[in-house]
Amino acid sequence: MRRAHDDRETHVTNPATTLFSGLSAFPLTPLTDDGVDERAFANLVGRLAVHGVDSITALGSTGSYVYLTREERAAVARRAVQHARDVPVIVGVGALRTQQVLACVEDAQAAGAAGVLLAPVSYQPLSADEVLGLYADVDRAVSVPIVVYDNPRTTGFTFTDELYRAVAELPNVAAIKIPGVPAAVDEAAARVAHLRELLPEGVAIGVSGDPAAARGLAAGCDAWFSVIGGTLPEHALAIAQLAATGRHDDALAFSERLQPIWELFEKHGSLRVTAAIAEYLGLVPPMSLPLPIRGLDDAARAEVARVVEVLVLPA
Repeated sequence: MRRAHDDRETHVTNPATTLFSGLSAFPLTPLTDDGVDERAFANLVGRLAVHGVDSITALGSTGSYVYLTREERAAVARRAVQHARDVPVIVGVGALRTQQVLACVEDAQAAGAAGVLLAPVSYQPLSADEVLGLYADVDRAVSVPIVVYDNPRTTGFTFTDELYRAVAELPNVAAIKIPGVPAAVDEAAARVAHLRELLPEGVAIGVSGDPAAARGLAAGCDAWFSVIGGTLPEHALAIAQLAATGRHDDALAFSERLQPIWELFEKHGSLRVTAAIAEYLGLVPPMSLPLPIRGLDDAARAEVARVVEVLVLPA
């Protein structure tokens, strides 16, 4: 694998202790027939700010970024920063072509994003050198930290540890969003410890895959990049705050209470289930996902409603 730079450059100043720690909530980007429902999106973001999440990541996979035009994405980035109050906003910038990624980076920075989230989106399968080249091109263009978004389920690309290390050596790469951790607690801790040894000092490790989040935080991950946190921030915050205070068993137990939601995620996919929860709670309009994604059928929606009534709504 070719290195992106011949010389090791200086990393951005220790962002892991601030921007990439705690709970990063990923809100939906609700759509109507006319495009993005900016009012509903603003309400989602404002709600996250009120609850006190550590950061807000707009235009992640939960935010359906790849289905939006550049203009829609730029508007969403501006609206996120506008309504986030003092909560830092990270903006997803993944796209099929590097030229498009760089345009989204420009728009995110103009909107006031505190960081950008980049997945190696592709139609043709990418090689490791091509992915490294993508991050190197973006690294040269940004003035804010980059989160490496490893999401093989949606991108079809799986990072190796060697590629993690090569990408993390880029000066503006400040965090890596890993796709979960092993199921056994000791194996999860060993995996995170191995990544700590592999990555440059100051590069944060964030866990994704909500069912594994409590385990990942207990294993030493700095942050949780959360799907459910964008719609049910109080539940996600409970897990993150328990973990942050060393109450790992309590965090794992709280996550276990949400097992019916995690089972729905496994059965139907986290995006569709989260949208159905948000629609049931009146946070977004009906059928808020971008076509051709049609969301859940009536039977699955009823299943979601039953879970929400028990786990989410007050008695």
